[in-house]
Amino acid sequence: MNIHHLELFYYVAKHGGISEAVRNIPYGIQQPAVSGQIIQLEEFLGVTLFQRRPFALSPVGQELYQFIQPFFDNLQPVSDKLRGSAYQRIRIGASEVVLREHLPGVLQTVRRKFPKLKVMLRQGYQPELESWVQQQELDLAVTLLEGKPPAGINSLPLLKLPLVLLVEKSSRLRSAAELWQRDRIEETLISLPPNESICKNFQQGLSRLGVDWFTGIEVSSLDLIETYVINGYGIGLTVQVPKTEFPPQVRSLPLEDFAPVTLGVMWMGKPNPLLQALLNEMQSRAEHLLKQSTS
Repeated sequence: MNIHHLELFYYVAKHGGISEAVRNIPYGIQQPAVSGQIIQLEEFLGVTLFQRRPFALSPVGQELYQFIQPFFDNLQPVSDKLRGSAYQRIRIGASEVVLREHLPGVLQTVRRKFPKLKVMLRQGYQPELESWVQQQELDLAVTLLEGKPPAGINSLPLLKLPLVLLVEKSSRLRSAAELWQRDRIEETLISLPPNESICKNFQQGLSRLGVDWFTGIEVSSLDLIETYVINGYGIGLTVQVPKTEFPPQVRSLPLEDFAPVTLGVMWMGKPNPLLQALLNEMQSRAEHLLKQSTS
């Protein structure tokens, strides 16, 4: 008997149907997958566990649910207890800039409450980070949020980051609008991959203006964008982080009519004490940054 099939049946029985179960299972899984695995469980047992429409447990289904319920009811509390005390380990994914510039201070504060804290850090792009959370390879991802998160993933917005262009300090450009007035933009655009929110928002803004300008140099981090602009390769697309300055060799040109991106965090399931402490500290620091930038 497959214990994962039993777990899915537990959620279906507890929440009164497959669609409700999918909304409450603490990891990403689609409704057809749940239905298929429940059918496999019924075939293995040779019984019908519940009536589909309207939902109702069969006598055998009720008996099985009563048998497995104590185990699965106590699984999350036991897991929380272990992770919150002796098992103080967390896997965090983020961009290189976040891992280097912002996360050390957060971890330093949280470590005071969790002195046995063990951390695994993983660098990645926005789509990768979301996928790693879904696959439970990460406990927490600090990344750009885009639309409604996938089923089973929780998210918390932290900051709105406006888009800006980076040019060399010696550039004659004084505003981004000067570029849109040209028949053709000759400068090379340096940016992150096109599936990142920064690029999507930028291209949507250009489309509204009727401007065609696509990435000529694709890089893997915001740091590299600055490096290539400094070395004269073109104009960079990046974001303005509150209270953060760009290198003195470049200037930023605001993109005021372009939609900002949202920096936030995502995770799966109910936060254990360690994860909740990290979320609280990140939210506190984001609010402090926002207050500083508007004061």
